Amino acid sequence: MSGILQNQTFDFIIAVSIFIFSLVLVIKKPKGLGIGYSALIGALITFLTGLTSLKDFIDVISIVWNATLTFISIVIISLVFDEAGVFQYLSVRLLSLSRGNGKRLFILIILGGAFISAIFANDGTALVMTPIIISVLYRAGLKGKTLLAYIMAVGFIADSASIPLLVSNLVNIIAATYFGINFFSYMYVMLIPDLVSVGSSLLFLYLFFMKDIPEKVSTIVDFKDSEIKDPLIFKMFFPFITVLIVLYSVGGFLSVPVAVVSMPAAFFLLLLARQNGRISYINPVREAPWQIILFSIGMYIVVFAMANNGLTEVISGVLIYFSSFPYGLNYIFTGYLFAFTASIMNNLPSVLLGDLALQHAHMTGTILLTNAIGNDIGPKFTPIGSLATLVWLYMIERKGDFKISTVDYMKTGILVGIPVLTLTLLSLYLESGLIVLH
Repeated sequence: MSGILQNQTFDFIIAVSIFIFSLVLVIKKPKGLGIGYSALIGALITFLTGLTSLKDFIDVISIVWNATLTFISIVIISLVFDEAGVFQYLSVRLLSLSRGNGKRLFILIILGGAFISAIFANDGTALVMTPIIISVLYRAGLKGKTLLAYIMAVGFIADSASIPLLVSNLVNIIAATYFGINFFSYMYVMLIPDLVSVGSSLLFLYLFFMKDIPEKVSTIVDFKDSEIKDPLIFKMFFPFITVLIVLYSVGGFLSVPVAVVSMPAAFFLLLLARQNGRISYINPVREAPWQIILFSIGMYIVVFAMANNGLTEVISGVLIYFSSFPYGLNYIFTGYLFAFTASIMNNLPSVLLGDLALQHAHMTGTILLTNAIGNDIGPKFTPIGSLATLVWLYMIERKGDFKISTVDYMKTGILVGIPVLTLTLLSLYLESGLIVLH
């Protein structure tokens, strides 16, 4: 018996070492190595060491295919609308609606980011909204700490507002569909927690940055008709989104995977762009983060190796202990646990680990969705918590020509993120007595 335990302990140590090695490659990017290739190297090592098998690979694909294909589809859709000029128009409209009031602009940017994150996912906000907001703020003459306040607000809301729909965040799909929770059931439960998350994010971000928010900002920013590259696709924006959400909801009732809806929608937009000939239909496909598909598969396999060699039992044991806590503390501490794992291992592998641990602990009901909330908001605690944050930091450095230090990022993430996460989890707990999750 002691020999078996020693072997299990050794395998667990090896699995954790491979995970750390893979994460270092992802963060450091030696010689420009893509994050997808870095994760695949780790996955290959787990296979060569016998920690995973071909069956594990197939199991991972069966879990993540829907989320991954949906993610790529949503990003392509957002990039097509960006090519058409939609997001540039929305950003300039936000500046115009502020009427020169810096505080109103701060609120509008957060609400605008929340809308984009809900519909086009947090990665869509990072890829599309961030560089446009930077451009608009530069045109308004903002710089230094003032500019940083607005940009940090966009980065935070990208994740904290990615709660309401399955498609709002890759982790939502994995957290929900693993337990058979469909699009409509998820949305029905999570709309209130999302409103709490957005409202509390707005409050605490404002309190944190209020000294850096100016009283007045310039609104002399014109939007020329020539910036609308494809008028037809531009005008389709709101009707298209409305129809897409209706189809998601209907598909949820019929147990249709969301990728079955999102992929044809993305393909339709690409065909329309190709037929109109006004914008490139190649750029959205080329610029879509294909490395994330490889990252998803590779990192999930690495986490699978840890889960199968002892980590699932450890996490599930902690969850069972937390489940005895009264007055909503069970929801809060369970969400804290998932937020912590997301902040140290990235939320994509973290949400899969959460699903495996919740299943192992035989937990049911709305507490299952603490996995989604923890992995949506928890990544704000560290710069490596989510791919959206990594993309956001890259876009800031590239488009904004300045860097955000790890200390400044974590100070905002922790001081704002912890109260937002707590209130959001508490709202889910208060709902739990009124809602039966199907």
